[in-house]
Amino acid sequence: MPRPVRVECRKWPDDPHWEFDGLLLGIDGHGTWIGVTEGTLLASPTRAFQAAADHVTLVPHDAWWLATFYVDHPRRPFDTYVDITNPAVWHGEGLVRAVDLDLDVIKGTTGRVWVDDEDEFAQHRVSLGYPEYVIEQAVASCEDVLAAVEAGKAPFDGSHRDWIARLRKS
Repeated sequence: MPRPVRVECRKWPDDPHWEFDGLLLGIDGHGTWIGVTEGTLLASPTRAFQAAADHVTLVPHDAWWLATFYVDHPRRPFDTYVDITNPAVWHGEGLVRAVDLDLDVIKGTTGRVWVDDEDEFAQHRVSLGYPEYVIEQAVASCEDVLAAVEAGKAPFDGSHRDWIARLRKS
C-alpha cells in the first residue's frame, strides 16, 4: 500500500528549494520510487505550480542524482528530468532530502537529450562555494547520467513504466 512521503530538494548548503508530496510506491534494485499525481503542488520559495501529468521520481540507493519520469501525456513537460544532487538522505520513512547542484540531464518529449543549467553550476560553484569533491562528483554524475540516458541504460530504459502503472492503481 503506497504511503505519503515528502521530497525536499535544497540548494547548497541547505536553503529551501523545491518541495512536493508524493506516494512511496516501493523499492527495487534502482532505488525508491515515489509517485506524483497530476495536479500535485510543487513549490519553491519563489514560485509554485501543479504537476501537469502523473510522474514518478526515482531516489537511487546511493548516487548523485534524482530522476523524474513522466507518463506519455500531451501536457508532460519532458520524458525524463534528472536533477544532479548529492546522495539523498532519508529522515525516517516520510521525508527524503537532497541538495540540488544545478546541473540537469533532460530527455525532451521529442527524444532530444541535453544538459541544462551548466551556467548556473559554474556560477554557484564560486558564489556558493561548492567544495571541490562536490564539484567533481556533480560533474562525474552528470556525465554518467547523460551517457545512460542517451544509451537507454537502466534505469533510463523504461523501468519506470511499471511504477507509473502502480501509481495509477493506487
